[in-house]
This record gives sequence, structure tokens and C-alpha cells, in this order.
Amino acid sequence: MLLEVITLFPELISVPMRTSMMGRAQDKALAEVRVHDLREKGLGKHRQVDDTPYGGGQGMLLRPEPLFEMLDEIDKPAARIVYLTPGGKRFDQATAQRLAKEEHLILISGHYEGIDHRVVEHWVDEEISIGDYVLTNGAIAAVVVMDAVVRLIPGVLGDDLSAVEESFGTSGLLEAPHYTKPAEYRGLRVPDMLLSGHHGNIAKWRAEQALERTRKNRPDLV
Repeated sequence: MLLEVITLFPELISVPMRTSMMGRAQDKALAEVRVHDLREKGLGKHRQVDDTPYGGGQGMLLRPEPLFEMLDEIDKPAARIVYLTPGGKRFDQATAQRLAKEEHLILISGHYEGIDHRVVEHWVDEEISIGDYVLTNGAIAAVVVMDAVVRLIPGVLGDDLSAVEESFGTSGLLEAPHYTKPAEYRGLRVPDMLLSGHHGNIAKWRAEQALERTRKNRPDLV
């Protein structure tokens, strides 16, 4: 999969996407990340990329010219263009699974008060929000989306079943609690069921715990 990001802050993308699992995915040629500095298409000697909004209002908007020129260069027929914005549809695991099937994603990172809407009208296939809050810029949101998507590419995780059995997987519930060694620590014991060796009963226990945890923490999912 090819992932391209348009941003004013390339370092906010390049550093985390070269770390840990994301870096290994690129080393194994399962994903390729290209980061484009929007300032390179800025106007005039000062590389201006923003201006005040028509009709008044607070803040600044990214101008259309730099974004149009950048997209003219990198857009391809198979690419899906996503704009990261608080005004987009809520990002969830189902969206990540859908995007993981794409061959080419182009992510536009908003900044300031957003981007000139003509870019959305002409270029954008979908608008995505990672939550009901506002960040200083969309580069952080782009990393979140890419991390969630890339880990779903077959071969990226050590065990492909991890992406199926985790929270928001096929069951739609949160994961059951997990425990590791030692079996007892400071008087706190691992549940006896997990030490029983009876895999059928353990699977049933985990399903019950997943439902209970979901009811407690995310009742909207039940």
C-alpha cells in the first residue's frame, strides 16, 4: 500500500511512521509512506500557504493553490483522497478495515481553521475525524489513521489473528482482560480460569468478560 500525506509538518509524520511496527512494515515493503511538505507549493518568496477567510471569522485557512498544485502532481486514478478534519465522519475500526483494502491513500492534513472548501469539492473522496475534539493540526490525526490502517495489512502484525480478536474486531466488543506471568503479584492473582488449561471454558470466559467490560466502558457498543 502507498500512503501519501500532505502536511505543513512533515516531521510529525515521518518520525512516528518510521518507529516500531510502522517502520517494520515499510522495511518489509508492505507499506510505503511518502510525506509532502505543502510549503514547497507556497506562494511568493515567503511560501505563503494561508490567508484570512472570506466573510470574516477567526483564524486562517489553507489556500487552494498549494493544495491543488500538490494534488495535481501526486494524484493517481487508483488513489483515495482523505481529508482529516473535525467536521468529518467518525473514524472507527470498520473504516480502518475498509481503507486497508485500498492500494493508494492520499491524506490531507488540515491546519489553522482548515482548508479552502474548493479543495474538498474538487478532490476529496471522504472527510474523516478521529474524534469529537480539535487538534492543533491534522498531521497527528493522519498518523493515527495510518497506524490503524497499516497494522491491518496482512503480514504487518506478527499474528494476523491479532487484528481479528482485538477490541472492535469481528465481535464488535472490547477485548477481555489479559494477564501474564507471574500468576500472583502483591496478592493479586490471575483468574483461575486462565490457569485451568481448558481452552473451551477459557474462550467462554473471555467472551463473557468482553461483554461485561463493554457494558461497563462502552455501553453504546452493546
